[in-house]
Order: sequence, then structure tokens, then C-alpha cells
Amino acid sequence: MDALLNIVLKVVKIFAKVIGILFIVYFWNFDQKIMGWAYVQVNKVFDRKPVDIKF
Repeated sequence: MDALLNIVLKVVKIFAKVIGILFIVYFWNFDQKIMGWAYVQVNKVFDRKPVDIKF
């Protein structure tokens, strides 16, 4: 019974950590900030000529 309780406790701790990390990423918009930074870096490499977009 003690081993089962330890396994359940470990699973709950891991689940709580994962939920906490996902909440921080969502709350502070880290996903959009990282993608915005990556977009700028990729464009620095691959955009060699200036482009004027006209609609």
C-alpha cells in the first residue's frame, strides 16, 4: 500500500509541475514572444532585399 501511495504522489507532483509550467508560459505569453523573436531572426537571414508591400 505504501508503494502505491508513493507512485500516486510522484504522478501528482509531476502533473502539478507540468500544469504550473504551462500556466506560466500561457500567462506571460512566452510562446508568442519566442515565436516573434524567431521570426525576426529568420527574416534577417532570408530577407535579402527590401520589400514594399502595397495593398
